[in-house]
Amino acid sequence: MEKETAKKVGFFDAPLFRTRIKSANIKFSETVIGYLIGPFGALLASGIFTAYLNNYWTDVLFSGSDVTTFLTLLPALSTILIVVGNIVVGQLIEKTVTPAGKARPWILLASVLLGVSCILMFTVPLIAEGSDVGKMVLTAISYNLYYSVAFPMYNTANSTLVPVSTRNPNQRSLLASFTNLANLAVMGAGSMIFPLIASLVLKRSAGAWAVAFIIIGILSFVVTVLQYYFTRERVTEETIGTPVEVKKIPMGQQMKACFSEKYWWIILGFYIFFQFSGAIKNLSMVYFCKYVVDNSFWGLGFEGFGTTQTLLGVAGAIPMAIAMLFIWPLSKKTGKQIVVIGGMLVGVVGGIIAGSFYSSPVLVTIGVALKCFGSAPACYMILAMISDMLDHMEAKNGFRCDGFTMSVYSSIMVASTPIMTAVFNAILGGVNYDAAAFQTAIETGVGISGGAISAINWSYVWIETVAYAVCAIILAFFIVERFLKKDQETIKARQKAEVEAAGGVWEDPADRLKREEEEAIAASEEARKAELKAKCEKKGLNYEEEEAKYQAKIAAKKKKK
Repeated sequence: MEKETAKKVGFFDAPLFRTRIKSANIKFSETVIGYLIGPFGALLASGIFTAYLNNYWTDVLFSGSDVTTFLTLLPALSTILIVVGNIVVGQLIEKTVTPAGKARPWILLASVLLGVSCILMFTVPLIAEGSDVGKMVLTAISYNLYYSVAFPMYNTANSTLVPVSTRNPNQRSLLASFTNLANLAVMGAGSMIFPLIASLVLKRSAGAWAVAFIIIGILSFVVTVLQYYFTRERVTEETIGTPVEVKKIPMGQQMKACFSEKYWWIILGFYIFFQFSGAIKNLSMVYFCKYVVDNSFWGLGFEGFGTTQTLLGVAGAIPMAIAMLFIWPLSKKTGKQIVVIGGMLVGVVGGIIAGSFYSSPVLVTIGVALKCFGSAPACYMILAMISDMLDHMEAKNGFRCDGFTMSVYSSIMVASTPIMTAVFNAILGGVNYDAAAFQTAIETGVGISGGAISAINWSYVWIETVAYAVCAIILAFFIVERFLKKDQETIKARQKAEVEAAGGVWEDPADRLKREEEEAIAASEEARKAELKAKCEKKGLNYEEEEAKYQAKIAAKKKKK
């Protein structure tokens, strides 16, 4: 009997670790805290790393040292560990069965690892001051602790949340929009706000950089914990309380199902082009602003690059924020596929403008604004499209492939930065990049070579522009939305048959969630009344009168609303 009790009560059964979300439908607090504020805080360091980590290495930590080979090999070789880390975490998620779900427990653990590894990235290498070899060794260790362990754990779990959050396609699209808005916000922080901090405050002081990332690391921990508490896995909960045993699908079976599904290849192929081209754009942005754009336009000399970078960051962020207002409702009306393809084509036009008039701050800004506006639908809808594909596969195969699919998705997201860092550092090596020499060339009016300008311009503008055209073609074959209604009917019918075959009584998951929400509201109301009665007894107040005042206040609020 004791063993049975131990089996039923676990770590995540404790009240301290229960979700604060009780509603059957997605509500404001879950959307904003769980899918916007939480991911923003967790990914903030990554967004800054994407824009500035390589620049920190070349211009601060290893300034004056010839470590091009190291900076090329480190991210390239680390990609192997990063992919392995994502695959392992994906399978751990798939085998996790707790009242908190299968992804949320890993978000809680990742909160600690993200904060610690972020801090170590900028503090540990300083121990080896004066030794390039020591710095390289410690940099490699701290870099892989973040990118091969902490980030895959968080990102795979976070990416899995949208598919398992709800079956409602409209609500799922909304959550996907907010999750990707968080991704865009951290990239905006890295390209708009941080450049000013880096150029005006941190400069080339390794100590100042360390202090900045101690603060960011602590913030990441706190906000990621909040995300854990303000999310819920409604799809995962569908089998909780039924006699049907939760299926733990072997990785080989998941891989077979995924590799034989054409829509799996289409959407992830689309994402590879989209993500990798975006990674090299983000990496090369600061170099583009320093050496390619004519910063004399601002009358600030070389230091005007910070203003240019902030301007381009704002030019990218504002159109994407505006796009957020209509992409979701437009996708509901016309379908996600059409909206995303249209956006890719707009992005191509913007890229042609920015790449052709690269020296003009004004025309580059216009082109970047158009390109970012065009990329917005893909950024907001990619997780929703993957979720639709996962439902389609579940309807066909009888099991979900969230674990393997989201580990691949996360691998693409995480590995894109180190792989393209290696590519970009190789490009810099090919044009003999030296921060001091390039800066002197700009300040003296000599300018850098045409080959260097072309290489950086291609890295920042043209690679992504070409990729957008390819993405539009690929997505023309992604028609999985047409099957969504039928797929969900098939899934529900299968669940009903399995429950009844196991001797249970079927209850529609949507009805059960609604019932549980009503029960939670009723329990909360009873608890409120009990507290009010205790308060009245203690202070000698009339309970009926105090309850009437409370009900009158609630009625007034409802009327005002």
